[in-house]
Amino acid sequence: MPGKFLHPFAKPARESFITIARGEGALLWDTDGNQLIDGMASLWYCAIGHGRADMAHAISSQVTTLESYSAFDPFTNAPADQLAQRIALLSPLTDARVFLCSSGSESIDSAMKMARLAHVQAGHPERTIIISRTRGYHGTNYGGTSAQGIAPNKVGYGTLLDDVIQVDADDIEALALLMSEHSSRLAAVLAEPIQGAGGVFPPEPGYLASLRRLCDQHGAYLIFDEVITAFGRLGTWFGATYFGVEPDMITFAKAVTSGYLPLGGVVVGQKVCAALESDSDFFMRHGYTYSGHATACAAALANIDILEQEALLERSVHIGQRLNAGLQALADDGIIKHARGEGAVWAAALHPHQDAVKIRDRMLELGAITRAINDANTFCPPLVITDPQLDSLIDIFATAASGK
Repeated sequence: MPGKFLHPFAKPARESFITIARGEGALLWDTDGNQLIDGMASLWYCAIGHGRADMAHAISSQVTTLESYSAFDPFTNAPADQLAQRIALLSPLTDARVFLCSSGSESIDSAMKMARLAHVQAGHPERTIIISRTRGYHGTNYGGTSAQGIAPNKVGYGTLLDDVIQVDADDIEALALLMSEHSSRLAAVLAEPIQGAGGVFPPEPGYLASLRRLCDQHGAYLIFDEVITAFGRLGTWFGATYFGVEPDMITFAKAVTSGYLPLGGVVVGQKVCAALESDSDFFMRHGYTYSGHATACAAALANIDILEQEALLERSVHIGQRLNAGLQALADDGIIKHARGEGAVWAAALHPHQDAVKIRDRMLELGAITRAINDANTFCPPLVITDPQLDSLIDIFATAASGK
């Protein structure tokens, strides 16, 4: 019989799971004592590695001072204020403010709501249409599910949000046509700088800059979903900086705390802030119980300190180069179809006869973790992974992909 824990993204009838017992750096151990190289930073998020005493100290220090308190009007707390200030300064957005929540899914729904709300406050309530891209993964709340570009993730949930439209992920001409058709009603375009959970698809050259230009042309906000790409994964604090394109809002989560506590948020740019702030009597009726959770914010501040002090953004560049070289060598040898990625997030695209799930399962037997997504296995290791561990990860993948 299945256990009482109803697992996310799993078959409800499944009866057995691998129980992860502890972690250290880029290594994990299960309850049977098997050691595993974490090739996915858990779920794209554990940038600074597992089991860090300095993070435990930062968290416990905050808990014993003030675990948290509501940040609804009229309250705030120092860690939330400090974190918002720090993220705003790290972001590429001019005069930004930061909304805080507890997950990437919450951050997406918040950005979608704020896009529509800002247009209302700017005198354009008709601007409700949000365009997203196929292959895009935008969380699993109702807004993000509506914006999903991964069709199976939308099945079975009934009627989703109106005025949320998908367009082919790589067809900028189709997007331009769609935006022209709905120009007066556009609220925002939502896009991942690199599509992650859809299988790691970097943008075509110039695509993101074209998004910026089209949004400016049609009066729409540009939202970058950076739940995966923010906080070091590409060697920069944000993917917007990496690609040299400034959106109007940036959603984040995952590596902002490296998963030590749940935290997400939205970096809100000047145009959106100006609309929301235009009426001094306007009251924004949106937020979550744990928006600005003091201990989660303290964890984020400590995590950002570690990313800076240990030069992990620079390290991610090296990791990406090594992953690229290793996977490209496998492609050159015909073991995989091709490699694709940017920074320290990569995918090995497979041949038709290969099975990503079987490769993942074989890798688990051999002592490493990757993620199976459609016709690819993805790699997003902690930024503290050592070169020998990284080489072992690639070697184990090569063995599994070769059917050995």
